[in-house]
Amino acid sequence: MSRVKRGTQHTKKRRKMWSKVKGYLWGRKSKVKLAKIAILKAGKYAYRDRRKKKIEKRRLWQVKINAGARQLGTKYSVLIDGLKKSNIELDRKSLANLAQHHPDVFAKVVEKTQ
Repeated sequence: MSRVKRGTQHTKKRRKMWSKVKGYLWGRKSKVKLAKIAILKAGKYAYRDRRKKKIEKRRLWQVKINAGARQLGTKYSVLIDGLKKSNIELDRKSLANLAQHHPDVFAKVVEKTQ
């Protein structure tokens, strides 16, 4: 059976790996074994943190809404309950934006819920 050298394929695979670990510190950017592990871990963290980002954003929106609501003399939970009861379908992202950048409009929304 003849020998298969795989020169170009091997080089392409390595080049792809080196481009992924460019900028990493120490041996993770220059040693194959460490680079492979670094790529796997980076992928795991990226996958996890794409989901975590959504949770953190929602928490931030809740804090902004609560801060705006407290300035107007109500609480976050009471405001959200009032929104649901009065069938105002504003999501937390837009409410947080209103509370931060357009407090007069946010005050009108709060008024409608009471």
